[in-house]
Amino acid sequence: MLGILPYARWSVAVALLALIPAGAGAQDAFKEFKQLDTTTKMPKLNAFIAPGTTPQGAKLHSVALEAKLTASGDAVKDGLSWYVFSPVAGSDGKLPLIASSQGGSADFQLAPGDYFVNVSFGRAGVTRKLSVPEDGALEKQTMVLEAGGLLLNAVSGSDVKIRPDQLSFSIYSADVRDDGERGLVMADVPPNTVVRLNAGTYHVVSDYGETNASVRADIQVEAGKLTEATIQHKAAQITFKLVSDKGGEAIADTAWSILTAAGDSVGESVSAFPTMVLAEGEYSAVARNKDKIYQREFKVEAGKNTDVEVLMKDVQPDQGPAATTLQQLPPEQQTPTEQSHASQPLPSFEQLQSGAAAGGVDSD
Repeated sequence: MLGILPYARWSVAVALLALIPAGAGAQDAFKEFKQLDTTTKMPKLNAFIAPGTTPQGAKLHSVALEAKLTASGDAVKDGLSWYVFSPVAGSDGKLPLIASSQGGSADFQLAPGDYFVNVSFGRAGVTRKLSVPEDGALEKQTMVLEAGGLLLNAVSGSDVKIRPDQLSFSIYSADVRDDGERGLVMADVPPNTVVRLNAGTYHVVSDYGETNASVRADIQVEAGKLTEATIQHKAAQITFKLVSDKGGEAIADTAWSILTAAGDSVGESVSAFPTMVLAEGEYSAVARNKDKIYQREFKVEAGKNTDVEVLMKDVQPDQGPAATTLQQLPPEQQTPTEQSHASQPLPSFEQLQSGAAAGGVDSD
C-alpha cells in the first residue's frame, strides 16, 4: 500500500522494487547493506548485570530470550539490543536498568520477580512484561518485533541517476500531532541504506540538493520484508556561467541570484561555475559582475541537467553599458556629445521595452 499526499509540492512516483520475504532471506538482505544505528559487527557480548540490583541470597534463574521479525520467522542472529528494567521507578522517576545484552539471543541470570524486557532492532522495538517464578524453570521467551526494512533511493526525471551525496531522506511517523507536526523517526538517511522499522506507514521526505527539490510520500513497511522504494524527483542540476560570448569562458568574481517566475529567491552563490539543483519550472538567473547586472530567463525540465549561459549583453535595462560609462566619467572628461547625452533624461520603461533606447541611452 502506498499513498501519495495530495498536497505534495511536486508530483511524485514511488516504485516498490522488491519485497523480500521473512526468514533467512530477509535477514541476509538486511546484512547486505550498511546498517544504521549499529556498530561494526562484533562477537556477542556477555549479558551485563547492573551491580547492586540482585538481592543478597536470592536464587537466580536462567532466562533465555530470542526475537523474531514475524511470529513465523527465524530468530534474529545479530543486531539486537536487550534491556531488562525493574518495574519500580527510582528516585529520579526512571525505571532502573537491571541487565543488558547486545548481539542475537540473550541469556540472563535474574532473581524471582517482575521485569520489563525491551528488545530493539535498529529503530524497531518491542517491550514486554516478564515474570520470573520462585521455583521451576522458565521456558525460552520469544519476542516478536513485527518489523521490516526500508531501503530508499531516488531518480531525477524518469530514470536519471542521482549521486548519493546529493540525496538525503528523512523519515517521519504517518500521524500528525495536535501541533500539526509529525514525529521525526530518523533524519539525514543516506540512499541505499536499510533502515529497520516497526511495521506500519511512514511519511518520507526526499531532498535532492540543497535548494528547492523536495518530494514527500507515504510508504508502507511490512513485517519481515525489505521494502525498496525509489522516489521520482521532477528536478535537474543546473550550472550557471557568465560569458562575454556564447560558449566562452566563465567570468570569475560573479555573484548569482536565482529567482522563481514569481520573483522569489531560491538560491545565491558567488562563483564562476555555481551549480544548483532546481525543481522543474521557470526561473531567472541574475548575475552581478563589477557593478553591472545581467539577467536571463530559463526553464528547468525534469532530469535534464544542463548549463545556463548568461551573456554580458543580457544587461538589465537600467544598467546599460552606455549609461554606466557616462556615470563613471566626470563631466570634464566627457566629449560635448557625451555631455549632451548625460544632460538628457533617461528613457522611460516603455521606451526601453519598445527598443527606442538600445544599450540604455538613445543615440539620436
